Amino acid sequence: MKLNPDCTRDILLIVESLPDIKHYYRFDETTIPALFPKYSFEEVMYHLRQCELNGFLFEPSHTMNYGSYTVSDLTPKGHEFLNNIRADNVWNHVKVISSKIGSNSLSALFQIAATVVQQLIQAQLGLTK
Repeated sequence: MKLNPDCTRDILLIVESLPDIKHYYRFDETTIPALFPKYSFEEVMYHLRQCELNGFLFEPSHTMNYGSYTVSDLTPKGHEFLNNIRADNVWNHVKVISSKIGSNSLSALFQIAATVVQQLIQAQLGLTK
């Protein structure tokens, strides 16, 4: 399946919305359509696995055979990535750069986002030439 960065971002935003560590989301055929109406069940499940494999989700549990994922929190890496891509203008800029260089992997998006944010910080501090 082709990676959809917007789906990944939407998953991270949903997981972050949990009020505390006592709560969790169970992503399955019942909850996914309500939480992610613009994505298919299979697409969300695939991207949950990609988030897990890239270290964005804290101790997720899953039953891929039965089609569910349970997630209670983001890892520090997941929070960092989400915080870097939260603003729509930054996220859109990251996607443009990703498209120009021809790399849409999560690790490339992570690096691009960090660089874009670093450049924005430098510009705010008047450190750019």
